[in-house]
Amino acid sequence: MSQFHGLNVPEDVIRAASAGDAQAHEAIFRICRKPVYTLIRRLIPRVAVADDLFQDTFVEILRSIGTYSGEGSFAGWVRSIAVSKCLMYLRSPWHRSLLWLDDDAASEPPPELRTNAPAAVESRSDLERALARLPALSRSVVWLYDVEGYTHAEIARMLGRTVSFSKSQLARAHARLRDALGPEAGLRSDDEEKVAREPARRASPMARLAVLGE
Repeated sequence: MSQFHGLNVPEDVIRAASAGDAQAHEAIFRICRKPVYTLIRRLIPRVAVADDLFQDTFVEILRSIGTYSGEGSFAGWVRSIAVSKCLMYLRSPWHRSLLWLDDDAASEPPPELRTNAPAAVESRSDLERALARLPALSRSVVWLYDVEGYTHAEIARMLGRTVSFSKSQLARAHARLRDALGPEAGLRSDDEEKVAREPARRASPMARLAVLGE
């Protein structure tokens, strides 16, 4: 499940931040930093780049918070900025120039995945590495769809692609994750995905992938 689920920033804090209050800015950063960083690291495995995008995201959030209209959740608004920053980077020439370094970036899971339970470390580390080694667009689609809960239509709009493109990227990502993790990954095959209905999928997210969003 997405860490943005249930994230709550009090309305008075949002109003104060819109007026330029520094303490309100700090409160928003404190409340939102973990879900924002988790999302960025899932889409951008390379730590140095993810850290830069994390900073850019919060600069944009605090600079444009006055434009938040109150329609829709504040968490959703924050998330949309983080996603936009990541997708802009993935379309940039800088991303393509660093593709050869992706294996190094995938070697270590993000800090919040570390735990004292060896079995949990192994399971999460395997999944993190498998996810990080997906092609950039496939990784983005599988995370946005399976964990963040975006629809194919929403993903297609963000990517500037078609719905069928989003669906094909998801199917390919699931196939590669199944190959890497085995059938216990809980990921549907292409045929199973075709017959699945949206409400059923939302009610039962991909078990092993969803744990990375917690």
